[in-house]
Amino acid sequence: MPIPTIFVDADACPVKEEIYRVARRTGCPVQVVANSFMRVPPDVKLTVVEAGPDIADDWIAERVQRGDIVVTNDIPLADRTLKAGAAALGATGKAFTESSIGAAMAQRELMEHLRSFGEGGGGPRPFSQADRSRFLSALDAAVMKAKRL
Repeated sequence: MPIPTIFVDADACPVKEEIYRVARRTGCPVQVVANSFMRVPPDVKLTVVEAGPDIADDWIAERVQRGDIVVTNDIPLADRTLKAGAAALGATGKAFTESSIGAAMAQRELMEHLRSFGEGGGGPRPFSQADRSRFLSALDAAVMKAKRL
């Protein structure tokens, strides 16, 4: 049974502790990728990449393999992850899928366009305990599915 690596796009990830907990319970290695140093547990690998747009995303996309899991809220990285045969999961527990990624990419482009005209600001809603709980369930399910591949 294959063991997936969990890659974490860490700079704005609110569920790192939950990832570590699931990884320990399931035996999955964790690779945290960030633009600056951050404390991680001794059993977690940290890679610090240069600051800059998409550098952490590129690092992950170049290394992710079929069956791995990427935790990210970055839609283009989620798209690249799916194309590599891996699973992509948002911090609220939303799984990106082949059928949903096209709409997510289109919505992202629309919001970027609106922001360029000063519209559509406000950002995402606050992260809630329900989001955290949904994420834990979704990550558990993603790990179990990856181990069956």
